[in-house]
Amino acid sequence: MNCNVPTSKISILFVLLSSIFFFNTSNAQEIAILQYNGVGDWYANPTALPNLIEFTNNNCDTKINKNPSTVAVGSSDLFNFPIVFMTGHGNVFFSEEEVKNLRNYLISGGFLHISDNYGLDIFIRRELKKVFPNLTLQEIPKNHPIYKQPFIFKNGIPKIHEHNKKRAQGFGLFYEGRLLCFYDYESDLSDGWEDSTIHNNTLKVREKALKMGANILIYAFTN
Repeated sequence: MNCNVPTSKISILFVLLSSIFFFNTSNAQEIAILQYNGVGDWYANPTALPNLIEFTNNNCDTKINKNPSTVAVGSSDLFNFPIVFMTGHGNVFFSEEEVKNLRNYLISGGFLHISDNYGLDIFIRRELKKVFPNLTLQEIPKNHPIYKQPFIFKNGIPKIHEHNKKRAQGFGLFYEGRLLCFYDYESDLSDGWEDSTIHNNTLKVREKALKMGANILIYAFTN
């Protein structure tokens, strides 16, 4: 399948404190794992992202580095990546400087995908309120483009793992009409990306998770 993804993403000019930075065009199709404080296991699911990258490269003509970088939430290196991925099971804490850095990253064109690995929810909602006090996570409608390309999910985000017998939901933060953060809740997408021997997911379940993950990457690269 050819997803027709552009090989470059327009660099976005923005002001961070008194300095001016550009998204690095050489990293136009790159993703990094977000490292955060708060004793949560930001490093969870180590095989997930490499597997998603391999799937997306094989099916969507992307050329993402197979070995994703790690970037701290407060680092200026954050701006080298059009999308960063965040997961974990426990507490998350953003300092004041990290809040400013993440806010500037997101409003200037960056994208954050958060995958609740069960136990992250109450903490990430609190910290996102620090980043955007005036924004509220909204459930993303089933007709949103993120569920339509390149793979179609008529019912929205798929359910990958069962935790509390709650339905899977995809939430988003919208800033001036742009979706800049996608949060998968009660879905556990990243568990579905892991090696098949880790969670013993069926091929069908893993394929659903990988296709939804590819949709998120393609959306972040092209919007």
